[in-house]
Amino acid sequence: MIDETNNSEENNLDNLPSEDTDQTSNTISLSGLYETWFLDYASYVILDRAVPHINDGFKPVQRRILHSLKEMDDGRFNKAANVIGNTMKYHPHGDASIGDAMVQLGQKDLLIDCQGNWGDPVTGDSAAAPRYIEGRLSKFANDVTFNPDTTKWQLSYDGRNKEPITLPVKFPLLLAQGAEGIAVGLATKIMPHNFIELIDGSIQVLNGERPNIFPDFPTGGLADISNYNEGQRGGKIRVRAKIEERDKKTLAITEIPFGTTTGGLIESIVSANDKGKIKIKKIEDNTAAEVEIMIHLAPGISPDMTIDALYAFTSCESSISPNTCVIKDNKPLFMSVNDILIENTNQTKDLLRQELEIRLHELLERIFFSNLLKIFIQQGMYKHPDYENSGDFDTVVGVLNSLFAPFADQFYRPITPEDYKKLIDKPMSSITRFDIKKADDLMKSLEDEIKEVKKNLKNLTEFAIKWFEYLRGKYAKGRERKTELRVFDKVEATQVALANAKLYVNREEGFIGIGMKKDEFVSECSDIDDIIVFREDGKYSVVKVQDKVFVGKDIIHIAVFKKGDERTIYNAIYNDGPNGNTYVKRFAVTGVTRDKEYDITKGTKGSKLLYFTANPNGEAEVVHVQLKANSKLRKLTFDLDLSEIAIKGKGSLGNIVSKYPVKKVTFKSAGVSTLAGRKIWYDDVLKRLNADERGKFLGEFDGDDKILMVFNDGTYELSNFDLSNHFDEKMIRIEKLYPEHVYTAIHKDGKSGAFYVKRFVFDDIQIGKRVSIINDEPGSKLVLLTNNPHPVVKIDQFKGKSQTPETIQQETNELIDIKKIKAQGNRLSFHNVQKVSALTQEIDLAAKLTKIEKVETTETATEDIKLEITNPDDVQSSDDTGQIGLF
Repeated sequence: MIDETNNSEENNLDNLPSEDTDQTSNTISLSGLYETWFLDYASYVILDRAVPHINDGFKPVQRRILHSLKEMDDGRFNKAANVIGNTMKYHPHGDASIGDAMVQLGQKDLLIDCQGNWGDPVTGDSAAAPRYIEGRLSKFANDVTFNPDTTKWQLSYDGRNKEPITLPVKFPLLLAQGAEGIAVGLATKIMPHNFIELIDGSIQVLNGERPNIFPDFPTGGLADISNYNEGQRGGKIRVRAKIEERDKKTLAITEIPFGTTTGGLIESIVSANDKGKIKIKKIEDNTAAEVEIMIHLAPGISPDMTIDALYAFTSCESSISPNTCVIKDNKPLFMSVNDILIENTNQTKDLLRQELEIRLHELLERIFFSNLLKIFIQQGMYKHPDYENSGDFDTVVGVLNSLFAPFADQFYRPITPEDYKKLIDKPMSSITRFDIKKADDLMKSLEDEIKEVKKNLKNLTEFAIKWFEYLRGKYAKGRERKTELRVFDKVEATQVALANAKLYVNREEGFIGIGMKKDEFVSECSDIDDIIVFREDGKYSVVKVQDKVFVGKDIIHIAVFKKGDERTIYNAIYNDGPNGNTYVKRFAVTGVTRDKEYDITKGTKGSKLLYFTANPNGEAEVVHVQLKANSKLRKLTFDLDLSEIAIKGKGSLGNIVSKYPVKKVTFKSAGVSTLAGRKIWYDDVLKRLNADERGKFLGEFDGDDKILMVFNDGTYELSNFDLSNHFDEKMIRIEKLYPEHVYTAIHKDGKSGAFYVKRFVFDDIQIGKRVSIINDEPGSKLVLLTNNPHPVVKIDQFKGKSQTPETIQQETNELIDIKKIKAQGNRLSFHNVQKVSALTQEIDLAAKLTKIEKVETTETATEDIKLEITNPDDVQSSDDTGQIGLF
């Protein structure tokens, strides 16, 4: 036994692989296993869970829900719980995921008629439990989504049932609903688009044009789709809440951005208020059927600045990055939304073709059998002895073949035994009651329908267009665009941030910050501001505001820095080193690199500022210059008017004040601004003012100049020319206020229905106050307003008792003199006026009056001009100097 055991052990040892044996063939690489499994899992998630199919726009769970709803459809509502249970026959996952998907479909208000509390995507409220809510297929879903004859089927996961591979959807449903999903290695984010615009786009495709569609969100709001990129990767959509200014103390959010809820939006506003980014007194959520979030402002807070701050610091503005990925030919594909629309339209056209071909076949079959039955009865074949004496079905077929042989050319296809079986299965009662006239009428109507079907098949494109027009006519009501497309201006956070901190400085030690509460207070600021600092040695820099930061000793000026500010002008007089010349320069600082040190002087060692002021509107004072005693000089003091110095770039050297040492420079008297009025434009796309020459030129503004705004309800309001102002969409006129200019208005009295004309000048009222230029009777409206001094209007009216139509032209200044703005005016006509239209054009007041002002200024100031004022951005080289005075 021992020997046998030992032999056995030896044999086993001999069979073990040696260290040198290659075991690769017997080893499965762990990395290989993971690679295979991961790829299988990724493919499963992409194809069967997260990404919609291009044909019907559904993910598998959505498709199975729709199939279940159709399977259960009897016209009545079904409990959502029952639908979920039925769907589990096809979807091998939990009921919770099916329920969530069903609620999301219902909330899109397109395919499912909902009953009960299905939640609200606007407020974020969740739906009730599935046992409490009910749903059924909508009429639209039944019209466009189902047709068993054109559906391709597959076995369900357990092989017990059949389910559709994709549903035969005859509409670009994917683009109408949108989709979002995260798979393994990729994601999809398809925006919802407008129902009517998709139909119009499909008709464009059928007419051979390329469509260009844009998102439309169910929450409304505003959207900037400048960088939409047809919904492809790399694109971006900026969405904003719609904010109205109810009065100077109250804002109202009436529509929210897509992807947010009213609760989340309110939380972001409260958070921004707590952080000091905005300042509000209270916020109220009055949302019911429509969104209404009321924001009450703290005293002294600008509503326009608050609107911009809401966009900058809260969820009132957000950015969406679309990523259109779909399943096509059993693999993921990135496409543009316009290409998807083309694909869906062509698919709809093909499905319509299939339905027409199926219908044609059905009609032909009905005619075929009707004709078969008619001949069978008319010719008395059912009484033929051979037929009556036939013993089996094969004999019957043989007999009928011989009997129908003379009529073979009347059938579109050969007669089969199955046709004979269907024929002989007819009960004798139906044969004896057969009405030949009724059968002929039926076949005639079937032939007419066949002609129509064949015509549609021949003109398939026109038929497809009619299909989309049918959908628009039946289902488009109430599906107009909700999201307003606009181009947004970029809100700079630093320009709208609330001054929520205090800035302090220690001039001698060179520290600044918002945490130095024991040092000198400078001004209020925001915690995201930049600070500009000038020092006695002529150096200056811009730094980010911090609790405490060292910027250099001997600080002479510190302020909040405004990037691009061309109105703040710095006046500086400095000596170039201990023994150099003394220079004067005026300049603006519009842009710098943060934390980089700049120099007002030439940078010569020992250079020093002798005089420095910062002027917010380009003011130029007169200074007194005192020279050091010198035997060569007879006059040691003189005055220097800085308004004679040209404004140049920050890098310019400046003009020579004196080649002799200057002892002291002191302020003598204040001056006025040397800058021209600020030129302002109004951009109708952005609904904002700008100084960048975009939109309508309003004119040059300075001091107390105001902007006139007239609204469609017949009221007007004045505004300042601050670029942060927002403007109402109901505004019908905006221009600079010229208090002496005469306007003509025609308005209709709501009580009498009569038309009145009046000429007046707009009163210079308080900014923000609304005043009506028509009467307050209900139904009164402003018909026409013109700034032409001699307007001519065309009046369409009915004259006399016979109400004869008449059109006349009338110079309105012949009807009335200039009156107060509150005057009712004179009757335009004593006949029945139907329509009034202007025949004379408006005057471009900004261009005309600005030109007149320039001419007058040139004529009166020619002899007084001494030095040309140049653009602050024109940088003068260091050797480009000028000398003032005799020194």
